[in-house]
Amino acid sequence: MTRLVQIKKGIVRRVALVEEPHLRVLDCNSVYELAQAAIKERVKLVDVARRRVTSERLDYDPVYSGRSEWRLLPPVDHPDECSRCMISGTGLTHLGSARDRQSMHAANSNDMTDSMKMFHWGKDGGRPAPGAIGTAPEWFYKGTGAMLRGHGQPLEIPGYAEDGGEEAEVAGIYMIAPDGSPYRVGMAAGNEFSDHRFEKKNYLNLAGSKLRTCALGPELVVDPDFSSVAATVRIERDEAVLWSGGFRTGEAEMCHSLQNLEHHHFKFEAHRRPGDLHIHFFGTDCLSFGAGVQLQDGDVMEVAFEGFGRPLRNPVHVAKATSTPVEVSSLG
Repeated sequence: MTRLVQIKKGIVRRVALVEEPHLRVLDCNSVYELAQAAIKERVKLVDVARRRVTSERLDYDPVYSGRSEWRLLPPVDHPDECSRCMISGTGLTHLGSARDRQSMHAANSNDMTDSMKMFHWGKDGGRPAPGAIGTAPEWFYKGTGAMLRGHGQPLEIPGYAEDGGEEAEVAGIYMIAPDGSPYRVGMAAGNEFSDHRFEKKNYLNLAGSKLRTCALGPELVVDPDFSSVAATVRIERDEAVLWSGGFRTGEAEMCHSLQNLEHHHFKFEAHRRPGDLHIHFFGTDCLSFGAGVQLQDGDVMEVAFEGFGRPLRNPVHVAKATSTPVEVSSLG
């Protein structure tokens, strides 16, 4: 499988091809640029990338560990206008996500919450026959590219938040062509960081709980096998493993097909604006929050997916709480 990273040194950006234990630098500033070229030329993204290969080669280890002049960026972004990148996601795609949501919101274990109802609707109708449209999944808005972070960058628990917790998920990366057609660029490991304590108070808080920073990377997989993917999640505190877990994701492990998830995201005309970039998280089955873990400042979250390159690691940063109201000025 072809894997790409985006790197930066000073003001210089480059894309590099992963050739473990090295990175082969391409004559290209962004994956966005590669995707645009592939769509225009009607060729595979891999073919465009191979044509841009240079003789420059970097040792991957120092770049990955932060000991190089080159630093890792998110594996995809909109290089000029972060607001042209939409980040969204789908929950209740795995049994574990429904189970955790049920435990958050049910008064007792016998109550059928709206979340569990939606999960069962997905089990019954989330895999339509070819040419048919299946049950709509849960959908949430995460923010624009301004909320996106890369490997090694902190994910923030803001002062107004009640908590913050990792959500290990694979994310699909999409580009909208000049004619409005969506193209899947590839997939990447992700941490769809959320405020679970705020959400637990009431499921209607889900929308606000998702408006947090999130991370992708370090690598974009151009042609991934997304049938059944093993995932591991770890929380480290003071360089020791505080908690770990594992699960499987991918189409065989989910109640919705990939085609159904993609249809229900891109059926909206506003989601097919030429030139836009989309990052869509596909859900998880394993949360440290469900095990009673409360993340602290300096904790490190690590998520890894088999076949998706090196693990994504992000420290937790807890911002100082603020009690100052946001003042809005009137132009009237």
